[in-house]
Amino acid sequence: MTHPSSSSAAKGAAPGSEWPDSSHDLRSSLFGSTLFGPLPSLAAEAPPLLFDVCHVGVVLRALLFVHGVIAVGVLFGVNGFGAWLAALANGAAVAVPGVLLWLSSACLLKQALTRLPAAGQWLAATALGAASGAFGWLVIGLGGLREFAAPESRGWLAPALAGAGMAGVVLQWLRLRAQALLPAETTAKLAELQSRIRPHFLFNTLNTALSLVRLDPARAEGVLEDLAELFRVALQDSGEAATLAQEVELARRYLAIEQIRFGSRLKVSWELDADAGRARVPPLLLQPLVENAVRHGVEPADDGGMIRVRTRVKMGRAVVSIANTVPQAASRPGNGMALRNVRERLRLMHDVAAQFETRLDRGVFRVQIVVPL
Repeated sequence: MTHPSSSSAAKGAAPGSEWPDSSHDLRSSLFGSTLFGPLPSLAAEAPPLLFDVCHVGVVLRALLFVHGVIAVGVLFGVNGFGAWLAALANGAAVAVPGVLLWLSSACLLKQALTRLPAAGQWLAATALGAASGAFGWLVIGLGGLREFAAPESRGWLAPALAGAGMAGVVLQWLRLRAQALLPAETTAKLAELQSRIRPHFLFNTLNTALSLVRLDPARAEGVLEDLAELFRVALQDSGEAATLAQEVELARRYLAIEQIRFGSRLKVSWELDADAGRARVPPLLLQPLVENAVRHGVEPADDGGMIRVRTRVKMGRAVVSIANTVPQAASRPGNGMALRNVRERLRLMHDVAAQFETRLDRGVFRVQIVVPL
């Protein structure tokens, strides 16, 4: 169930016509990135989880690879396209159950398999591959599809050996993939947003708190608490995942600070689905996006602007939408580092299961993120 809420300033929000639904083509944003200070030194990276195959992208690539090998292999034993197609179908009938069994087992046992020494990982992976190949042979036997089989006494041997060989190739690919995703240079690149906060935002926040110390001490304390929470998240370990609910709360804190600065010029609308809040996302994901919305949608406009943050569940996935009005006079363009950083961290965490889209339509800029639940 969706629970809409808004800040007190949102009472003067523009009517729904300011947020048109559009099917126009998605395009790159001209919005600038958050400006940060120098990057501090990073700690040594954590070892990768080698058997982390619980992703749609890994499953699809493994299936395509195995089908490609079968398609080439059966060419040596058939004549004509029809015979090749029949042999490919029969081979796929053996391979698909075996591949899915291997991936499912590796996913369930990933913690235990990753802790094994290198030799143990190879032995476990190939043994599991052999068992998965034999399982695929058993499945087609139950279905009566063994049209191209060897004699029954040794018919299971070829699928078992093929499964072991395929498992070894996939394991090597997973090793190369893990090495490519987690070098120190990549870790430093992906930690940029988490390790730095704009200096002028810090100064503005401190000046705001100082101005409130005598007039409203309780409110000044709240501003400093929100700032401390932003710094705590920004400086935490970049490898830890967060929930969408935590990211929404952090965005609330940031916008609460900016609300004091902009007053009635900043209007915020929240439309939040509690069920979407359990989705796992990279930390500090939403804060740079709402910061961009403030910087390029509210700050340059004389009469301010409106920001809408919406979360919902759709087809078993969490959908996050951040929309802001855009003034006619464009703000100073930047290099889009914040948007690229968010897109890259989503790709590394969820691979092809995540989506990141931007759209500028009729004076409203939208960012939409889709992640699995």
